[in-house]
Amino acid sequence: MFSPRGGSAHVARSLAHELRAHAWDVTVVSGSSGHGLGDAAAFYAGLDIRPVDFSAGDAPMHPSYEDRRGAPDRCFARIDDEEYAEHVDAWAGALQRAGAASADVLHLHHLTPLHQAATRVAPGVPIVGHLHGTELLMLESIEAGPPSRWTHAEAWARRLRRWARACERIIVPTHRHLDRAVGLLGVDPSTCVAIPNGFDPELFRPAVVERAAFWRRHLVERPRGWAPGRPAGSVGYDAEQVAALDGAVILIAVGRFTAVKRLGLVVRAFERARRCSGRRAALVLLGGHPGEWEGEHPLEAVDAVGARDVFLAGWHAHRELPGFFCAADVQVMASVREQFGLVLVEGMGCGVPAIAVDRFGPGEIVQDGRTGWLVAPDDEEALAAAMLSAIDGPEERARRGIAARRAAVETWSWPAVAQRVSGVLGERLQVPGGDSSSISGSSSAA
Repeated sequence: MFSPRGGSAHVARSLAHELRAHAWDVTVVSGSSGHGLGDAAAFYAGLDIRPVDFSAGDAPMHPSYEDRRGAPDRCFARIDDEEYAEHVDAWAGALQRAGAASADVLHLHHLTPLHQAATRVAPGVPIVGHLHGTELLMLESIEAGPPSRWTHAEAWARRLRRWARACERIIVPTHRHLDRAVGLLGVDPSTCVAIPNGFDPELFRPAVVERAAFWRRHLVERPRGWAPGRPAGSVGYDAEQVAALDGAVILIAVGRFTAVKRLGLVVRAFERARRCSGRRAALVLLGGHPGEWEGEHPLEAVDAVGARDVFLAGWHAHRELPGFFCAADVQVMASVREQFGLVLVEGMGCGVPAIAVDRFGPGEIVQDGRTGWLVAPDDEEALAAAMLSAIDGPEERARRGIAARRAAVETWSWPAVAQRVSGVLGERLQVPGGDSSSISGSSSAA
C-alpha cells in the first residue's frame, strides 16, 4: 500500500526479483509518490510494476502505523469509516486492473486495506500475509490504551485481526515475532512461519575502499547532510574537518531520523566512548530523508554535548550503501523497536560487525561476542562501553567482522530466503506444469 521508502519495500522488491528464479510470474502493485525517492516505477524497475500514484489521485495518501505530528501520512487509527471505504475502493480498482482475480496467490505486505480490497476483487484467491512488525506495534499501543487522538483505534484493531485470520499463511520476520503475532492477532499458530528478510550477497560484500578519497567526496565535495528546515547539502564539512576520519576507527549509523532510532543517544554514547578511548574515532550518520525527523535532530544532540568528529552524510540510494559500509569499521543501531533490522544484515554482509539493542529483530540477528555487541535498550552507558570496546579492539573487530559475513551469507542471502518464501506461497497450490504466478502488493515500513 505504501510508496517505496522503508525497509519492507526493499524486501518486496528483492523477493519479486528472486521469486522469478523459482518459476513465479510476479506482478507488483505498489503505492507511489510519483517522483523522487518514492517513485514506484523507478524503485521496482525491471519488474511488472503497476504504480498507484497518490499525487495523481489514483488513491488517497496512505496512512501510517505511527502517529507523527505534521506528517502527511496520518495514523491508521485516526482514519474514519468513510475514509477507510475510499482506500478500499481505490485499491480494489488497482488490484482489478492488475488482474488479481486470475492470480494463483496474493502476497500482501503488511495488514492494510489491500486485504479488504482483495476479498472484494479476488475472493477465491488465497492470501499470504507478510508482516513487517509495525502493524504489531500499533496493535500493542492500542491494547496499552491508545492516545486520545486515535478515535478509530478499536475499529482498526478489529480490521487487522480480521485480515490476519483470513490469510492462508502469515510470514513474520523473526522467531521473536511468532508469539507476538499469535497473541495480538488471535490467529492459529500453525498459520505463522518465521522467515527473515534478506540481502544481496553479491552487492553487500567486503571491498577495499580508499577511505580518504571516499569521505572527502561524500562529506566535502558532494555533501548531502542537512539541518532542520534546510535542504540536502546544507550541512557540509571542509577538508580539515574530514581529515579526522583518516586513520580513525569509523562507526556508522544508518537509518531515518525517527524517534525510535535513538540517534541522539548514539551521539551522546559516542562522545563518551571517544573521550575514554586511546584511539581516534569518528561517527558517521547516514540517512535521514531531508526535512523528515522526529524529536531531537542529531545536530541538536551534537551541539548539546559538544560532540566532536560526528558527521552527517545525508540520504543515499540503497545501491550506494556497500561503499559506506566498506569505508567504516563498526555499525551502530540503537533502535528500541526495530522489527527486523535489514541494514544490520547488509552491513554484516560487508564484513562490518554491529552494535545493536537486544530486542526484536536485532537481538536475533546479532550474536553477542561472535558477530557483534548487544546492549540493553536506552542504556547510554552500556552503548558507550560497547563502542569503546569496538574502538579499542582492532583484533576483536576483525574477528567479529569475519564471523558476521559468514553468518549473513549462510542465513540471510536472498536466494536462500526466496526459496523458503516460494515454498510458503505454493504450499496449497496445484498448478499444472509447475508454474505459479503471484500478485505482490508491495509496501514500506516506517
